[in-house]
Amino acid sequence: MTRRAIYPGSFDPLTNGHLDIIERGSRLFDEVVVAILVNPAKQSMFTVEERCEIIAEVAGSDRVRVDTFHGLLVHYAVARQATAIIRGIRAVSDYEYELQMALMNRRLEPRVETLFLMSSDAYSYVSSRLVKEVASLGGSVTGMVPPLVEERLRARLGTPPSTKD
Repeated sequence: MTRRAIYPGSFDPLTNGHLDIIERGSRLFDEVVVAILVNPAKQSMFTVEERCEIIAEVAGSDRVRVDTFHGLLVHYAVARQATAIIRGIRAVSDYEYELQMALMNRRLEPRVETLFLMSSDAYSYVSSRLVKEVASLGGSVTGMVPPLVEERLRARLGTPPSTKD
């Protein structure tokens, strides 16, 4: 039986912190499905299709799949025959929110476990929101996102390549 986990999120954009969680999760499970939540009400920088393409190119391997979902995460997890949901935790504030979600998910579907992975020190301050803000103000996001994401951000925002690394 394949041990499959779901790593859900918006991934707008994919950060090196996300990549770290994907890589570490893929060492724990036979397959990690990076599942992008489709939320038409949310204003995103990159389309769902662009995010799928970026993740597949940057994180794709024989143990990592990219997919999209809408609705309840636990329903999606059951449909994909996943036994776990992976969530990255950067700070205490993340833990409080994620704990509430994990407990609700357990109540809705007790067969699916939630696994919290602490972020690596190097990425504990990195968030997609912060990356977008820094990039939109002309700051360097080198080291916070994969080179492909940095390139796509610059193209989207019309900013020149960073001269500071």
